[in-house]
Amino acid sequence: MLRRNVRLRKEYLYRKNLEGKERLLYEKKRKIREALQEGKPIPTELRNEEATLRQEIDLEDENTAVQRTHIDDEYANAAEKDPKILLTTSRNPSAPLTQFVKELKFVFPNAQRINRGGQVISEIIETARSHDFTDVVLVHEHRGVPDGLIVSHLPFGPTAYFGLLNVVTRHEIQDKKSIGNMPEQYPHLIFNNFTTMIGERVSNILKHLFPVPKPDARRIVTFANQSDYISFRNHVYEKAGGPKSIELKEIGPRFELRLYQIKLGTVEQNEAQTEFVIKPYMNTAKKRKYIGD
Repeated sequence: MLRRNVRLRKEYLYRKNLEGKERLLYEKKRKIREALQEGKPIPTELRNEEATLRQEIDLEDENTAVQRTHIDDEYANAAEKDPKILLTTSRNPSAPLTQFVKELKFVFPNAQRINRGGQVISEIIETARSHDFTDVVLVHEHRGVPDGLIVSHLPFGPTAYFGLLNVVTRHEIQDKKSIGNMPEQYPHLIFNNFTTMIGERVSNILKHLFPVPKPDARRIVTFANQSDYISFRNHVYEKAGGPKSIELKEIGPRFELRLYQIKLGTVEQNEAQTEFVIKPYMNTAKKRKYIGD
């Protein structure tokens, strides 16, 4: 198993290192393809390579003609099977953190919660790989208050690090009459204001924690971004008096996420390349936003 993981990782890194050459080749083919479609002469710098490139273009289909990146490798099998999530905490979790993680188990379908015990991160990741988990979610706390969430996709990454703020569990919601029952349906997802490249990357990481829902599912999970703070809400809706009278019930929990780092690797790989890290002390503008407008 260890040798297989090392081989797969080396193959992934090798394909990732070839992206620069493949991107250059893709641009050359694109220029030739556009010149042929518009009836224009082939660009001067490509005339020596025209015959070879045109032969490659003729052999391409709708799948091979599209430029691929390491991001496609990360979620290449996402559509083939439902996600399977390993959910755990930091060591010696407090009662509030344990309660919060129990509720998160129902938020993410196909999630399994384990006690951290004395296990180190590398042991948890190895266990998750050997049991075909697709993601590992780690929740951290500070003095009994949940303050961190790590989402690590297996087997290659990426790993997203979030700050966790304003956590309200189900039993802490004030209006007990309006709160709904916790269903185990696969939810419909709503992503609001994830408009930048980093925003699309974050929404891609979060949406692959959930399987594809059925059309008649009445559970809705919302990720709404405002000023780079992502609000999470979990609702169900009921049609009490017909399609025009829809009653929305929050089923909890609720919290805010603040992205501060994305790494191109799993959580135990300290040498993994950093794709994004927030540096507020280097911002030149007070209102600079990374995820959305």
